[in-house]
Amino acid sequence: MAKAYLEEALRRIKTAEFALNDEGYAYCIRQCQEAVELSLKAALRFVGIEPPKWHDVGIILIENKERFPEWFQTEIEELASISRWLRREREPSMYGDEETGLPPQRLYTKSYAEKAFKASTRVVALVSKMISV
Repeated sequence: MAKAYLEEALRRIKTAEFALNDEGYAYCIRQCQEAVELSLKAALRFVGIEPPKWHDVGIILIENKERFPEWFQTEIEELASISRWLRREREPSMYGDEETGLPPQRLYTKSYAEKAFKASTRVVALVSKMISV
């Protein structure tokens, strides 16, 4: 299951890159969030932890830090932070901002989508390194 989750995360990264290049910044961010979620859930499964059925699993990583390889442990706080940040973008990137009436396409800029893409690519790369070892 860990490898299957990671494969899905890699697909999301490819889709995010396409969306970024196509100026679909909201969709890029949504795909980045999904890539991070799937990657971190893959990491949890890899060390024998059943991931919870919610989107931000950063706290589970932190609480089980000792179960991961030492080099990965040093990255966990950053991974949890990225997970928390992108989790907050999950709904707005799909539905927009209901309060202001702004659609998702008007909420995000190229630089914000690039930041999300860079962060999610890093998460996927770190989890890929751990699972392939």
